[in-house]
Amino acid sequence: MTPWPEGEPEHEAWGHGYLLDARGHQVHYTRGGSGPPVVCLHGWPGFWFDYRRLRPLLEAEADVVAIDLRGFGASDRPALPAVGYGRDAQAAMVRDVLDDLGFDEVVLVGHDMGSAVAIQIARDAPDRVGGLALGNPVHPGAGRLALSPDHRGEFWYQDFHRLRLAEELIDGEPAAVEAYLRHFYRHWSGRPNVIGAAHIAALVRTYAEPGAFTASLNWYRSGSSTVFAAMAARSAAPQPPVEVPAAVVWGAADPVFPLPFAEGLTQTLPRHTMTVLDHVGHFVPLEAPQEMAAAVRSML
Repeated sequence: MTPWPEGEPEHEAWGHGYLLDARGHQVHYTRGGSGPPVVCLHGWPGFWFDYRRLRPLLEAEADVVAIDLRGFGASDRPALPAVGYGRDAQAAMVRDVLDDLGFDEVVLVGHDMGSAVAIQIARDAPDRVGGLALGNPVHPGAGRLALSPDHRGEFWYQDFHRLRLAEELIDGEPAAVEAYLRHFYRHWSGRPNVIGAAHIAALVRTYAEPGAFTASLNWYRSGSSTVFAAMAARSAAPQPPVEVPAAVVWGAADPVFPLPFAEGLTQTLPRHTMTVLDHVGHFVPLEAPQEMAAAVRSML
């Protein structure tokens, strides 16, 4: 296991690196281990540190890279239209990272928005993805349930994030950032105690930097979030399936992406297998790292 404190994403032992994407924007990543490449994509509210518990479990058998997506963590927050932070743009940025690191084919790991980006990369460039390991993945089949009156209230934050009021109330204010983000870790976690105060403190340090919280909202403002993607999909032709193999770990205690959201996943990922964990919530890589590691190993 790793020797450094779990609440210190800044620690040099994580193997920090930087490169430029095709648009000249800086991308931050951490890297450790050796073997076939595994690239991890975080969710909201998170950054590469979502994978602090997974990485040590895989380093003996894989070269594990965890990226800060555009606008998150230590990656650049360029002045782009919101679409520059959306699903397609983030997928293109990750492919630039694969090119720069010399990775021809990788296993992609993702949860929350990271799962949506990972699936998009597998759709756009299936030859680059040997397998997917996903926690409670975002997929089109969940759209009907996301828009249902019985569940729509869980996605209130996606509407809020599109308002300027969100940044006016929260951006650059550490106390507001902590109160807001802590809500999601309490409400969405099936095992909130395993995440811990040190992780929350590291998260707040990252998101409380001026401009950081606002940049993270661009995923929602781009139309890539669950609700607005589902609304757009109602009038769009169905996308073809992604034929890349996938190992899915579903935390059934997730109130925002509950187990019924797995309905229709076969239409998107026909070659997937699924493990259901009854007492795990939304933050699968943090709450169930051993099970996520097993999913990754099955794709190596």
